Amino acid sequence: MNRLEHYKTIDPAEAKRLQKELRQQIVLEPLAEPPKYIAGADISFNRNSDVMHAAIVILELSTLQPVALSLISDETTFPYIPGLLAFREIPVLLKAWSQLRLKPDVLILDGHGIAHPRRMGIATHFGIEIDHPTIGCAKNILTGTHSDIGVEKGDKANILDGNDKIGIALRSRTNVNPIYVSPGHMCSFGDTYEIVMQSLTKYKLPKTTRLAHQWANKLRKGEAEEGYIEV
Repeated sequence: MNRLEHYKTIDPAEAKRLQKELRQQIVLEPLAEPPKYIAGADISFNRNSDVMHAAIVILELSTLQPVALSLISDETTFPYIPGLLAFREIPVLLKAWSQLRLKPDVLILDGHGIAHPRRMGIATHFGIEIDHPTIGCAKNILTGTHSDIGVEKGDKANILDGNDKIGIALRSRTNVNPIYVSPGHMCSFGDTYEIVMQSLTKYKLPKTTRLAHQWANKLRKGEAEEGYIEV
């Protein structure tokens, strides 16, 4: 059994130990060059179902127009446990990633990067698995605290866990509750802020996340088929 198949049945205590081991591999360095293609990844599933439906949608960053997507479904038996989301979602996400013929320069996942109690949110964990730059973008804070944020789009505050900076609370839309972004792997806090800001339109969530969410739901509802599509 390979490790990703093992993720489906791993014991939660062992999963936490593995997170602590993988934490040593985290790289937080600026991107070597500005990204041309970015992507969003999301999962959809029916309540009480073990079938996960994954979508990765690639966009050209300069236009935010989609150029390709990967849709796939897979079954898992790992339960939903806060802080261990990666073990439930990574196997199907890896299948979706492997199906891509065009790889994005940066992948934004619906979840946390290092803004996690063990610094191993799904964006960080998946980034280590695929050895690729990733960013976490979540709707709710998981750990840490931040100061008040201005009300204008683009206003931000650092998320701190003790003295450690672990993320950014970002006002993605004026007068709307913030989103919580953090580096996943192989990118910096500056990259994280700039790329997410460039991915925003008039909505709260980046276009990457919104499109991935829409396609994952279409797959779950039978309105789309598994496979790789170039737009």
